[in-house]
Amino acid sequence: MRKQKDDKEEYGLTDNFQWHREAERKWDERADFWNQKSKAMWDEGSRKTIIPFLEKHVANGSSVADIGCGDGYGSYKLYKDGYHVTGVDISTEMVELAKKRLENESMTFIQGDFVDLPFEAESFDAVMAINCIEWTEVPVQALNEVKRVLKPGGKLCIGILGPTAMPRTNSYRRVFGEEVICNTMMPWEFASMAEETGWRIVDGHGVYKREVTEQHLEDLPEELKQALTFMWVFILEK
Repeated sequence: MRKQKDDKEEYGLTDNFQWHREAERKWDERADFWNQKSKAMWDEGSRKTIIPFLEKHVANGSSVADIGCGDGYGSYKLYKDGYHVTGVDISTEMVELAKKRLENESMTFIQGDFVDLPFEAESFDAVMAINCIEWTEVPVQALNEVKRVLKPGGKLCIGILGPTAMPRTNSYRRVFGEEVICNTMMPWEFASMAEETGWRIVDGHGVYKREVTEQHLEDLPEELKQALTFMWVFILEK
């Protein structure tokens, strides 16, 4: 954890509030709840378009790290589609649930922190990270860590919750000066951070609530499409 300590000093943060330890505890507590809903989200809900979208940009048979893998169902779907998958989650309880999905050496699960991944440089062809960078104390650290573990030209498929995902009860209390463990950001803020840190935005698509139709979207510029999203999914290239 020395790397995290050095990063905290660099960014002027204190050790009074252990953000990532609190995030680990929270997701340990929510593991069973998440496990009950994840399959529906990936198969027919808000995450159903993500893997088909990733497949357009990442060749079958590639090595993929699924960061923030939760109970591993998204990782399992990637594996079933022919990828070599390593799932990573900060929650040990989530990882234990994910390990129940193991079938062979093409899929593994380990506990790890987004900002201090337990991998050598240039280990993966691609990374998938859905709704998890917001749970890091300094998101740009996580983005830089992904760049470290990706091979040259590697792809990052990342999902950022949009404005219609409702006020983030996990981060709302920050307006009262309370310490929180969720860095709410808008898709366009993430895009700016990515471009400023040297990523190339290759593609993107929106996930919308059912009240938003194609007719609503057809003549809108991208920034207004993002403003209506439940989630915006980016493909970035290192």
